[in-house]
Amino acid sequence: MDRRQKKTRELILKAFIKLLSKKSYSAVTVGQIIQTANVGRATFYAHFETKDYLLKELCKELFDHVFDCYLNTNNDQQGLFCCDAPDSTFLHLFIHLKKNDNNILKLLTSENTHLFMEYFQENLNQLIISSNDIIKQKKPSFVPDSYWTNHVSSCFISTLKWWIKESPALSPEEITNYFINTI
Repeated sequence: MDRRQKKTRELILKAFIKLLSKKSYSAVTVGQIIQTANVGRATFYAHFETKDYLLKELCKELFDHVFDCYLNTNNDQQGLFCCDAPDSTFLHLFIHLKKNDNNILKLLTSENTHLFMEYFQENLNQLIISSNDIIKQKKPSFVPDSYWTNHVSSCFISTLKWWIKESPALSPEEITNYFINTI
């Protein structure tokens, strides 16, 4: 993708996020997205097949950034979620969520939570499989990898929901510590 295509893609993602911060996922239309992003309909569809695909790509953008930081697959750090990466992949995610980068928390508390969470967990599973985090070291040898991955990602999502609802004042470091020590 050239610079112009990346910029257009980012404009569409940011327009989508902006609209999601004001209304529910089901109320957002492709027409509103292209109007907010100031791009043509053909341009939108050249980048994203559907609105659902756009939502999936937004989630993927967050995880690709985290993957890139730990797997060194992309050192240019261009995208919606640029930062200095901490040592822990889970702390990294909690930091982005606490900063509410691009209103990600709005997606977690909105009507489209189910679809976003499905994509979120799918990407989180891949992150867990690929990471060399302390979580991998905690896996009991008798537990199958697929079970462990599902268990950790489900616990992370439950922890995240609890944090947002019950204790948002906790720092990303504190909630990461709770999560890692209770797995």
